[in-house]
Amino acid sequence: MTSVNNALYDALGNRWYTAQDDPVALLRAEGQLRNPWIAAEIAAHCGEGVAVLDIGCGGGFLSNALARAGFIVTGLDRSAESLAVARAYDDTGSVHYEVGDALALPYPDASFSAVCAMDFLEHVEDPAAIIREAARVLRPGGLFFASTFNRNWLSWLVVIKGVEWFVHNTPPNLHILRLFITPREMKRYCAMAGLSNLVWRGMRPCVNRAFWRMLWTRTVPPDFAFRFTPMLTTGYLVRAEKVPLPTGQPCSKRSSLLQF
Repeated sequence: MTSVNNALYDALGNRWYTAQDDPVALLRAEGQLRNPWIAAEIAAHCGEGVAVLDIGCGGGFLSNALARAGFIVTGLDRSAESLAVARAYDDTGSVHYEVGDALALPYPDASFSAVCAMDFLEHVEDPAAIIREAARVLRPGGLFFASTFNRNWLSWLVVIKGVEWFVHNTPPNLHILRLFITPREMKRYCAMAGLSNLVWRGMRPCVNRAFWRMLWTRTVPPDFAFRFTPMLTTGYLVRAEKVPLPTGQPCSKRSSLLQF
């Protein structure tokens, strides 16, 4: 059985933030779309400055953006090399980055108002277990966010083969189709973890001059962009809510602040 290549992230170094001739540039472009939406959703639902956990945070694209937006952010990843880059690019100096296992989060129950997993669940063998663990550390009424890929022939063609064909330095097994997650599976995994009220956002590249330049040069232009779409055919973002306590305890309640 073919395994996804997660070791590649250890070797990116500053290319997390500088490379245009690498699929990581597509992650940066996705973050430019997702990050403001996630920050706005957390602020509207849970309040300003609440505690947020970013699981599989990698080079810190979301974590650092949320810190700039004023949230108390913890970023967790298994790659110490990626975390070193994330810290270096945290211009607030406030994000708590640490090495850890998403299947055994080192935090008490109900520690965070929001938990995020961007471009991560399709890199693991048991996403349902990770969603359960994310829900465990989420406060009642808190929000869970995930970004991943739908499993179908079009995702194989666009997300896997298209990136291999049209972006330089795409490593073998960057993505494996069998690990992609259909929206129906995501809904089931969330329900099993006590997460409901799902909100969906499809994502696709903007077909403009930057898009065609990428196809021609195999380099991702700085102005390459994504947009939201109602269709969940390839990439999608989901927001789910942890079932609140009967008392209606808000997700911003700070009854279990982390101490580092």
